[in-house]
Amino acid sequence: MNEVMMDPTRLIISAIIGLIILLVLIIRYKVQAMIAILIGAVAIGLMAGMPYSEIVGSVNQGIGETLKGIALLVGLGSMFGAILEASGGAQTLAVTMVRKFGDQKAAWALGITGLVIAMPVFFDAGLIILIPLAFSLAKRTKRSTLYYAIPLLAGLAVGHAYIPPTPGPVLVATMLNVELGWVILIGLCCGIVSMIVAGPIWGSIAGKKFHIPVPEHVANQPDIDESKLPSFWTIVGIVLIPLVLIILNSVAKVVPAMSGAQPILAFLGEPFVALTIAVVFAMIILGYGHGYTKKELERVMTKSLEPTGLILLVTASGGVLRYILQNSGLGNVIGDAVASASLPIVVVAFVVAALVRISVGSATVAMTMAAGIISAMPEVSSLSPIYLACTTAAIAGGSTVCSHFNDSGFWLVKSLVGMDEPTTLKTWTVMETLVGVTGFLVALVISMFA
Repeated sequence: MNEVMMDPTRLIISAIIGLIILLVLIIRYKVQAMIAILIGAVAIGLMAGMPYSEIVGSVNQGIGETLKGIALLVGLGSMFGAILEASGGAQTLAVTMVRKFGDQKAAWALGITGLVIAMPVFFDAGLIILIPLAFSLAKRTKRSTLYYAIPLLAGLAVGHAYIPPTPGPVLVATMLNVELGWVILIGLCCGIVSMIVAGPIWGSIAGKKFHIPVPEHVANQPDIDESKLPSFWTIVGIVLIPLVLIILNSVAKVVPAMSGAQPILAFLGEPFVALTIAVVFAMIILGYGHGYTKKELERVMTKSLEPTGLILLVTASGGVLRYILQNSGLGNVIGDAVASASLPIVVVAFVVAALVRISVGSATVAMTMAAGIISAMPEVSSLSPIYLACTTAAIAGGSTVCSHFNDSGFWLVKSLVGMDEPTTLKTWTVMETLVGVTGFLVALVISMFA
């Protein structure tokens, strides 16, 4: 679809007004994000003077092009995570890691576990499953709950933001047209550093500064029965299946010695193939192998798809925003402005995502809008895969910072850990900001050599 040539000033004004409409609808009138983004995108097209047929075409193009790259992955990832959750696999990783590290270094174990678990399991589910272990450790060591809860939260936040197959980075990678293998590698680099800074380090500081006792309603709960959990190495092996296959596919394309195996690795490393293989292994080993009947397992997997509808629709609306901006010609205007200001695209990506995150509260909306704006810039197509992966990580970082009252995660953590609002701001909000800023800085440094 050809871009419409229009007056740059009119395009900029149209975009600003459209984005203001979008934010006001979400913040002031609590309009569902999908509807708000769609209205904002169409408003930009109308004010920019795009022909009606061009607006309709951009809407259809945005929905089709975006969903074809992400729909299967979000569905498969949800089912994979649901099986891992239902089988006790998440608890297996946590309990085994804590036992290996010992009580004194358990904060590190919880951070690593959270990072791994949040890749296939949604943040909220992972937190609810694993927070009892943090409470158990705090009760046993007589330390503040934050000493263990913050590292767990940091790991979950990192895995949720930076590393596929969690939906956020998959969405951004799809819109920026970058291979998931590079996104995983860069995401791991950013995520590990972020987890260390925001997890064990900040957790130790917060745990000494704020003494939060174990909530009364869980203080007397029995410890986890390890005899009913699947084995540690089984869980590790299944979790690594999609990551290893996707990474091998990307590496084989640039390593001559692997050229002979490249065709088969390209097939196995195709994200939907890799995730399908992982889901089948999880079904057989963690589902049927742990006593689930076919009907029970089918019910678990079907229920896991319920939240994916919202994710896909918001994502599709972000694709509409992207193509409205691109086809109106605003992408060229933004690109020229960035070039004249000498700002790296990685920095612009982080700032845009952070501003939306602070305004709206939703990480998904922040990622969607930032990816839509950045992907509309023409020069993005000429960037290297590693630079695009760094840009993906920057958007993930920006969409994580400054969680506060407009973020559902803020209230979930406050309620589960048993803190008041000021303490939650001083601990959880700071942790989220450390996760976002640290990951962005790592991505910025890597991008300088890309």
